[in-house]
Amino acid sequence: MKDPHQYSKVPKGRLSRLSKLGSLASRVATGMVAEGVKQLASGHRPKASELLLTPKNAQRVAEQLAQLRGAAMKVGQLLSMDAGDLLPKELTELLSRLQADAKPMPISQLNHVLIANWGEDWQDKFSQFSFYPVAAASIGQVHRAKTKDGRDIALKIQYPGIGESIDSDVHNVSTLLNVSGLIPKSIDVSDLLDEAKKQLHAEANYQQEAQYLKQFRQLLSGDARFLIPEIYDDLTCETILAMSFVDGIEIEQLAKQSQEVRDEVMALAFTLLFKEVFDFRLVQTDPNFANYRYNLTTNQFILLDFGATREYPEHVSEGYRQLMTGAVKNDRESMLNALKQIGFFHQQIEDVAQQAVVNLCLEACEPLAFDGVYDFGVTDMGKRIRDAGSVLSMNSGYWHTPPADAIFLHRKLGGLYLLAAKLKARVNVHALFQSYIS
Repeated sequence: MKDPHQYSKVPKGRLSRLSKLGSLASRVATGMVAEGVKQLASGHRPKASELLLTPKNAQRVAEQLAQLRGAAMKVGQLLSMDAGDLLPKELTELLSRLQADAKPMPISQLNHVLIANWGEDWQDKFSQFSFYPVAAASIGQVHRAKTKDGRDIALKIQYPGIGESIDSDVHNVSTLLNVSGLIPKSIDVSDLLDEAKKQLHAEANYQQEAQYLKQFRQLLSGDARFLIPEIYDDLTCETILAMSFVDGIEIEQLAKQSQEVRDEVMALAFTLLFKEVFDFRLVQTDPNFANYRYNLTTNQFILLDFGATREYPEHVSEGYRQLMTGAVKNDRESMLNALKQIGFFHQQIEDVAQQAVVNLCLEACEPLAFDGVYDFGVTDMGKRIRDAGSVLSMNSGYWHTPPADAIFLHRKLGGLYLLAAKLKARVNVHALFQSYIS
């Protein structure tokens, strides 16, 4: 049994969750005062922003969001991924840790959830049940078990009260971040927070996720390179998702593997993305690395989480085919028309701003346009994209709201680029895209 101090009860009621955030704001303020006194004593007159963004205050925010889980934690993850270099380094690093730092709920709270879903005699279903999770994240935690009929299963169990707390959590976190000044006033995260609400409601619907998982299993059934768990309907309910347990190592651990393995894995990841966007028009949009595993024995790319799956209309899918084809051919006019088809530029923005978006897309499509093996381990593409994006977001004349479909797809593509860079992969993305050129 693990150290009980590693467990953390999930606050369930709206008021208890709000009070957690209120106490956090109080502790942040107290930390500001203490740091201010210390700096004044040493002869330095600090700015309020310097006090807010001390590592200790940033850590207080990250730890509290991790304890709340759910929407509070998801907002931290989204901000760390989407705002990138716009946030202070200390806050970005701590928020990014939320991807993996969720603490499991206590066994007593877990047992209450299982009784509520399966009844008092729930243990009669299993010959083995591991009470300590194999993974814990923002919405739920995963446990391994064996049923009495011999099935080796993974159970994704949702934290209590998460579904009901989504809207209020997002609002409370937004208020905290704005009032505390932890997010610079120049960054507008309102659209991001709205999308966080929608995504969280979708991810909290385990019955819907089960249907998407079955759909992907069917779509990829003829391709042995990919492995997707099987859903067990007899154990799946509103807040518990039961799947076959699949063995594989975390995708990030492949950094220790040979160049050949790393290249092959990322080639599969890009192959899958193109299938999702252009063939299936069904995209798993969450780029969290924890959603993937790899089996080194069978050489299979394992897909685990389909909570953030999004259906794409044909005009958007074809718009991206045209956009990427235009980038490969350096056809700016075709790219501009494709962006309009996807849903960009509904607001009146200057022509120069539209061209700036085209420039940003050219940067983002660099691996597709490069005719040969693209080395993600040495490129500075990520920095160039962030720099160009910062200019767009900070210039009021350039500002516009991308369509939600684009926000989610760009987040997925950005996640794959991050993974490819982390694995120092070399991939001929150009060749993988050839069959889709319009």
